[in-house]
Amino acid sequence: MASLTTPRVLQVRSLFGALIPYSRGLELQEALAEAVKRHLLPDQLLLLQHDKVYTRGKRGSEGDFHASPQQLRDWGIAVHDSPRGGETTYHGPGQLIAYPIVNLRAASLGARAYVERLEDTLIDTLGYYGIEAKGRIPGATGVWVGDRKIAAIGVRISNGVASHGIALNVSTDLSWFKHIIPCGAPDKGVTSVRDQVGGAETPEMVAPIFAKCFAARFGYDAFSPYMS
Repeated sequence: MASLTTPRVLQVRSLFGALIPYSRGLELQEALAEAVKRHLLPDQLLLLQHDKVYTRGKRGSEGDFHASPQQLRDWGIAVHDSPRGGETTYHGPGQLIAYPIVNLRAASLGARAYVERLEDTLIDTLGYYGIEAKGRIPGATGVWVGDRKIAAIGVRISNGVASHGIALNVSTDLSWFKHIIPCGAPDKGVTSVRDQVGGAETPEMVAPIFAKCFAARFGYDAFSPYMS
């Protein structure tokens, strides 16, 4: 267990050179989670965009889809089962994906407290743009603007190390959400940073703000220079 005098360091990995396939994102998380668990690396923060994909968490089901498997194939979008918590959601261009790989034992954080800090990080990030968002809504995970979800949260905790994380709609094509029940909430809509404030923000522009908010909320003493 780390002593009170051991600095907590966060290493940020920015991967915006290309869209990252979801399967590749899983591989990266697994490798980094193993290294963090074995204390070979400090906590990590992966920042990226995925190619378009529907992901189905542990509570997801075939009933989450309004389109047939053949329609999805015709549209060129895959469905990927994911080891994270939660139901079904969409990832794609224009969406900031953040995968924190965090040693929760070293941070003395339980699962609920960890998710709440992720919510707070998102709320802080959105506040930078003047967007009033909220979390901690009973029965509704993620972060919301009114009754529309702007960010989804789904995590996995294995051997005390958290992986997976958040998906923040920045300039996302929200029409892809019409083909699913997003995160198990059929009566709720979705929104994005661009829908809320206009402008030309991109995930790559929002990423360093999120990284700074994350480091502050989780109490890191230092984090690596942002790599773009």
